Order: sequence, then structure tokens, then C-alpha cells
Amino acid sequence: MLVILVVSTNYAIGQQKENKETTKTKTTMKTYVIERIIPGAGNLTAEQLKSISQTSCTVLEEMGPKIEWQHSYVTGDKVYCVYNAEAKELVEEHAQKGGFPANSINEVATVISPATANR
Repeated sequence: MLVILVVSTNYAIGQQKENKETTKTKTTMKTYVIERIIPGAGNLTAEQLKSISQTSCTVLEEMGPKIEWQHSYVTGDKVYCVYNAEAKELVEEHAQKGGFPANSINEVATVISPATANR
């Protein structure tokens, strides 16, 4: 019985050590909203939007897993993009490499919705 307790304790210690090491290597992604001023963005064709998306994805693949594009909202003269990245500089680098404007890049502090009113 004592042997089982020791084995169990050693397993738990091993798990705890593994979790700490895993946590050290994982990085936290932050969410950013990017405002891109692109006159006539709302009038871009499906083919033009596809081409822009392909360019963005190609650059993201080259940059690796530290930056991800979630989605974008295309309006009259602006595009608002939502990205996850380890740092703002990665978002700036993506814009530069892709040839996209990044007129403002803001880290999201929190997200609210109608559900927030019910808390």
C-alpha cells in the first residue's frame, strides 16, 4: 500500500513538472484589431478579395505560428482585421511583408456582447 502511494506521488510530481515546462514554452497570443484605410474597399470584387486573402495567408505561412488571422470586416473605405499574435510587431511585420496598410493596430483589452449586460 505504501508503495502505491509513493508511485502515485512520484507520478503527480512528474506531471506537475511537465505542466510547468509546457507552460514555460507556450506563449500567450494577444488579440489585435487592425484598421486598414483602403479607398473603395467595399467595392472590391470577390476575385480581388480572394487575391488579397491569398497574399495574407502566404505571408502568414512564412512567418510561422506566432501570428494568426481570424477574420476581417470590409466596409466602404476601410478593412478591419482581427489577428492573434504574440506581439504587435508581428502584426506590423505582416502588413509590411504583405504590402497592406496598417493605419492603426490596437490590442483588445476585453470583449463585450449583449451577454455582458446579463452578468
